[in-house]
Amino acid sequence: MHLTCTRCGRTYRLEVTRFRCDCGEPLRVVAAPTFDPAQVALTEFTLWRYQHALPLPEAARPVSLGEGMTPLVEARWDDRPVYLKCESLNPTGSFKDRGTAVLVTALAAAGVESVVEDSSGNAGSSLAAYAARAGIRATIYVPAHASPAKKAQISAYGAKLVEVPGPRREAAQAVLRAVAKGAVYASHVYHPLIHHGMKTAAFELWEQLGRRAPDAIVLPVGHGSLLLGLAMGFKELRAAGCIQRPPRLYGVQAAACAPLVVAWERGLEEPEPVAEGETVAEGVRIAAPVRGREVLAAVRASGGGFVAVPDAETLGARERLAHQGFYVEPTSAVAVAALDRLRDRLAGTVVVVLTGSGFKSPPPTRDVASDASDGRP
Repeated sequence: MHLTCTRCGRTYRLEVTRFRCDCGEPLRVVAAPTFDPAQVALTEFTLWRYQHALPLPEAARPVSLGEGMTPLVEARWDDRPVYLKCESLNPTGSFKDRGTAVLVTALAAAGVESVVEDSSGNAGSSLAAYAARAGIRATIYVPAHASPAKKAQISAYGAKLVEVPGPRREAAQAVLRAVAKGAVYASHVYHPLIHHGMKTAAFELWEQLGRRAPDAIVLPVGHGSLLLGLAMGFKELRAAGCIQRPPRLYGVQAAACAPLVVAWERGLEEPEPVAEGETVAEGVRIAAPVRGREVLAAVRASGGGFVAVPDAETLGARERLAHQGFYVEPTSAVAVAALDRLRDRLAGTVVVVLTGSGFKSPPPTRDVASDASDGRP
């Protein structure tokens, strides 16, 4: 196994402390192990049932909190049957735990003692928890405007919390300054091991649907780590002869900050930065996705697409979900809200990923929720 730059093609040894190419672009793992249905550990009920498909040292001991194998629940959205993949029920309340568990396992195996990360909340909470589990010190840089609940969660795990004023990109710049001084960057955006943790969601869906792929998956997209992981996982399933065709992938963004939607509509191969507008879906408030070119290519290859949703529709969908028993944060609700806009494009078995718990963010006021459900801004 080795690392290759996604843009210039330069190669490197697989070192867990390297998170990007010297040219500044992201890396991917080449010649990594892939899915083999015969090697699934059927008595292991976490994502580690797929450890054979993860690019980790043979002697690595999983750093686990019981992540993965999240429920796939049948539901209805108006007259449409859908499946809801409840990633909000991972140990720290979000899908981020998949990638974090794999990355922290590799960091621990390499003897890393401290790490840094930047996050709007969920990735920071996840890293703080798994670092604590592994006995690794963590410093998390977050936008000052991030959810108080998420900041409290990060601190509760014993991580050092650094609040950075300004838009989301300022936290990213702050952590890179720490990296320049020698800190190990456990980046949920750059690090290529993250996607190998995320791909386990594809394997789970295949098993949960009776060893078949869904026809379409709808999910929120900020930097796109989960989408890229799903694309990778279904590609491996196809190569293993487990499925005939991967599902169409539909990425959903908040209308106030939708660089991938804009690029898609313009037919661009790479997104251009947009204004970082205010949105209740803070988890997808990413003006310049680091792996935007890869995300666009993955969606295009799947035959899917992108859609933007205004906050009023997101809050309305969050309320409607709660009335069905699913309590999620607005970033999750943005994907369900998109079902109304994708109605003519969805057919067959549709999965919507609920990425984060409602406990991650404060509930909207009664007036805001009421206005949203009425469709008013």
